[in-house]
This record gives sequence, structure tokens and C-alpha cells, in this order.
Amino acid sequence: MRGRSTIAKIELSRVLRWRRMESTEAILLRKRKFSDTSLIVSWCTESLGCVQTIAKGARRPKSPFAGKLDLFFEAEISIVRGRKSDLHTLTEVVLKNPVPGIRSNYLRTQTAAYFVELIEICTERDHREPELFGLLRRAFGYLNANDPTPRAVSHFETELARIAGVHDSKKLKADPAFALGNLFGRLPLSRAPLLKTLATEAKNSSK
Repeated sequence: MRGRSTIAKIELSRVLRWRRMESTEAILLRKRKFSDTSLIVSWCTESLGCVQTIAKGARRPKSPFAGKLDLFFEAEISIVRGRKSDLHTLTEVVLKNPVPGIRSNYLRTQTAAYFVELIEICTERDHREPELFGLLRRAFGYLNANDPTPRAVSHFETELARIAGVHDSKKLKADPAFALGNLFGRLPLSRAPLLKTLATEAKNSSK
């Protein structure tokens, strides 16, 4: 009887685990060391919002996550939601698009990093917002194939402000970044040097 009871408990545990597991398209925003073997990985997802996950064993050489967890990667991920916190367990990653073009020069990488900072400032964790994921996917698709311009950055800011709830069309057209800063209290410090570099690049290319 005790053996049957143990088996039943194991099966119940598996069922409950399966129920909590969720899969979604995702873009890797940030990662950091959690322990000698594991990473904390942040994602912008299509169906779960921006989530934070722990990738257990990801730093081991033979980890199933090896080669799949780098900045700006697009993937399909599976997670098990945390019981008592918003730190979820990453169980599977299927790499879809490593967007290598973003890492082809520093300016593309710098712009992608700025977009990530904006997303992090303007979103609540675990709050579903499919439009946000779509915007970031398009932006990274653009940077994967093209060098950034001031106009591209402004377009991203305008769309993000619209998604975030800035409905005043005059503010959006005049200064979308100001509208975002006013709504969320701040903008990334990286914005000013990025725009300065983009302006210089645009000036040099026009000569």
C-alpha cells in the first residue's frame, strides 16, 4: 500500500508540474550570474509579459541551455511559475533567431541595449502585453539588418509611448521620449550618448 501511495504522489506531482508549465515566444533581455552553475535570465515574452527566470545548471559546459542564452536572442521558452515569487524556473529553450547582425557593430548593440532599458523601465513584471513583444521583435529585426538612425530610435519611442498609454497625439509627435519620461519618472541614462553618436554618424555619412 505504501508503494502505491508513493507512486500516486509522484504522479500527482508530475501532473501539477505540467499544469504550471507554460511556453511562449520570448526575447532575451538580460542575464546575470546566480551561482557557480546557474543564471538569472530576463525575457520579454509574447504571452506572459516580461518575466524573470532561473536557468539552473546553465553555466555548466554540457548544459542543455549551452549556446542558447545570449543577449537579444529570440527563442521559444518553457517555464514553471514560481510558487511564492516572480522568479520562475526555465525548463527549455528552443533558439529561433540569434540576430547576429545586432552584434556586427557596436552602434547596433548599443541601440538594442537602449531599447531593452526602455522596455524594463516602462513595463511591470509578469504583465501580459503582446504589442510590446511585437514592437521589440520588429526593432531587433531592423537592427539585425540595418544600422540605427535617430529616426528609428524616435519611431521605437513613439510606439512604446503609445503602447504604454500616452494617447496625446501632440505629445507623441513632439517628443515621445519626454512623454515616456514624464509617465515613468525617468529615461535611461544611455539615451543622450546614443543620440549623440547617431547624430554624428548621420552627419558623417551625409558628407
